[in-house]
Amino acid sequence: MKHGGDVYSDGLLKGKNLLDYSSNINPLPISKDFSAHIDEALNKVMLYPDVKYRTLKDNIIQYLSDSEEYFSKEHKKSSEKTYLSSIARENIIVGNGASEVLDLVIASLKSITIVVPSFIEYEDFSKKYGLKINYSYLNENMEYDYNNILSAVEETDGLIIGNPNNPNGCIIDFSKFKAILDKCEQCNKLAIIDEAFIEFILDYDKSLIRYIDKYSCLVIVRAITKFYGMPGIRFGYGITRNEKLLRYFSNNQNPWSVNCFAELAVKYVLKDEKFINKSKLWIEDERSFMYKNLNNINFIEKVYISYGNYFLCKLKYTSSYNLYEKMMKRGILIRNCDNYKGLNEYFIRLAVKDRKSNETLIKVLKDIENEVL
Repeated sequence: MKHGGDVYSDGLLKGKNLLDYSSNINPLPISKDFSAHIDEALNKVMLYPDVKYRTLKDNIIQYLSDSEEYFSKEHKKSSEKTYLSSIARENIIVGNGASEVLDLVIASLKSITIVVPSFIEYEDFSKKYGLKINYSYLNENMEYDYNNILSAVEETDGLIIGNPNNPNGCIIDFSKFKAILDKCEQCNKLAIIDEAFIEFILDYDKSLIRYIDKYSCLVIVRAITKFYGMPGIRFGYGITRNEKLLRYFSNNQNPWSVNCFAELAVKYVLKDEKFINKSKLWIEDERSFMYKNLNNINFIEKVYISYGNYFLCKLKYTSSYNLYEKMMKRGILIRNCDNYKGLNEYFIRLAVKDRKSNETLIKVLKDIENEVL
């Protein structure tokens, strides 16, 4: 399995409904504000989208400002939000999912440092465009090795790193990452920060967006896929002040890659405070529930601390292949992590879902204990 979320191959196309723990998507029902205004998009399907996406970009800029209230642990003074004034329409890039944005950003480079294990498409995009790749591996605690990253990026045009990282959920410590950003800024390298899961941290201070006014090397990439539970909409966006990259994007992106339904989602979903607050309570409760209960499964050697809506688990007594088959027989799809660079057949990733589903997962894992011990 290259990616999580393939409920088709062994599920829907065979008439089976699988409980999907391989895909890291908010399980709550989608925003009612989106559903209630769907006619707005239907009325625009006979029109081309605005090729410059002006209203769409304005709505994203508003969301970046609102996020300080939605996700900060404490109220921010105006002086602490000055970075927002450096973000204008021309600093926003949009695409058909974060994947398109990442694809084009990576295509602008000749070489790249990839921190691994991480989202597999980083490597695939890089190989597609013939980039020279340097790898920086997480340490044994699945945390960033900042000295190693700094050394690796010396020889490349930039780096890409997750915040939080997928599949393990670690986040960037800015005090340790600053030297890397300084190097990128001084040497005209790109620092691509994939923040597709940023909302799940529940602490906006952990985002590198607040340094966007100080570093033109920064490229922050996000999506509405994960926290807002809308992978089928296909919308991602980036924020950068890097003029060379902005020109490259303008010259190389196909027009109209974002459709009217994605525009509608950005307009309404990103300001649905009821959905946001309910989602914050859900992830706080269920992430704690899952971490505690996964640590009580005898054949799981280690559950890595995660700031995302998923957990990377190291197995003992059984391989990920064996566990995958046992779970599939019970109607549950998990993510085998053997194809992540730096991991092997003893690692799996499990999503965080609603309480009923999480209890089902834990019960099945407990039932399997007798088969593997």
